[in-house]
Amino acid sequence: MANPNFIPLTGRIQNVRPFPDNCCSQMVTLRTENGPVQFVVTPETFVAGGRPLRPRMLATFFYDSTLPVPLIQPPQYTAIAAAPLLPGQTAALAFFNEELVAEDQSLQLNPGRGTAVFTANGQRYACHPGNNLLLVYYQTTTRSLPPQTTPDKIFVLC
Repeated sequence: MANPNFIPLTGRIQNVRPFPDNCCSQMVTLRTENGPVQFVVTPETFVAGGRPLRPRMLATFFYDSTLPVPLIQPPQYTAIAAAPLLPGQTAALAFFNEELVAEDQSLQLNPGRGTAVFTANGQRYACHPGNNLLLVYYQTTTRSLPPQTTPDKIFVLC
């Protein structure tokens, strides 16, 4: 099986409605700069902070590019994770090694005293977060390769 490649799409949630014939899932329409995209949010989708997804909310949704998708318009993906955002925030989802460098070399984390680290269910994570799939909230990065950041919040998806 191919290694997952998590693709982020950021925009404003246009609407949230029940998924047809499945009351445990929702269809979220995200208005991106390239037009609308639909995401199926299932019970397995990680929603950071457990916040309800609402219209007009700024958010980043992540999907696995190795999974098949229907050839329809607007595009429709199954969301792996959703990260509601505050203005100025960015979210990243990737596997980070022991040195906290993303597997694709897209980001290096330098946690600081103010970095909050949680498990997927919102509990404090007391161990080193490396060698895990992480959903990371941050604001700025350096121009180095890979870019470095001191994250605001890290969710460890064990």
